[in-house]
Amino acid sequence: MAKPFLTAAWRNLLMFNFEADPAVLRSLVPYNTELDTWNNTHYVSLVGFMFQNTRVKGISLPFHRHFEEVNLRFYVRYKDAGIWKRGVVFVKEIVPKRMITFVANTVYKEKYATHPMRHQWLHTPDNMLQVSYEWKVGQQWNFLKATAEKTPFAIAAGSEAEFITDHYWGYTHMAATRTGEYQVTHPQWRTHRVVEYSYHCDTSVLYGPAFLPMLQQLPVSALLAEGSDISVMPKKLL
Repeated sequence: MAKPFLTAAWRNLLMFNFEADPAVLRSLVPYNTELDTWNNTHYVSLVGFMFQNTRVKGISLPFHRHFEEVNLRFYVRYKDAGIWKRGVVFVKEIVPKRMITFVANTVYKEKYATHPMRHQWLHTPDNMLQVSYEWKVGQQWNFLKATAEKTPFAIAAGSEAEFITDHYWGYTHMAATRTGEYQVTHPQWRTHRVVEYSYHCDTSVLYGPAFLPMLQQLPVSALLAEGSDISVMPKKLL
């Protein structure tokens, strides 16, 4: 069995989910995959979280173990031997480390970009959890922020939260008729009930004007998943 390319812990995943325009996404769908939906709705998600204890091929790189990531992703599926695999495609992934951007773009052909980033996690006296992720675009800080109940709970089967969080495959556009596939393994996460949230994103600069109508709407939902240890397996070509 192949050894993981990367291991880490992903913690406090803050996910803002928007109804997507499939016409905008179709040109970004990798070969042999198709757009996935939940209750006939297409989604894009802005996701902020922390990488902790990161190792590449078992090696811990100094100053690259703990860092923030914010990504914009959408959802696809791929039929493998008659069985559907649910996966994600990243429009862009933002991290604060140039080396991470270089490795991810070179090895996995992802669309990483490097920006100054910061985060904050606070436990309040009234048993709430406040989570924020910020990234700087030009001179302006963009952000995802939420206040949630401190105690997490199991995700209901068949729910929107299950659809958003239970995607264990990543797909990348390698060429006109070539797609990269990699597996991300982790247990099903629990989520905290979000009671308040806010965000600001310079959509046109980061993702292009086509995404502006999608990310200017109110989110369909906001989720905060507690996260877990994860493993990213080596990429293969389809």
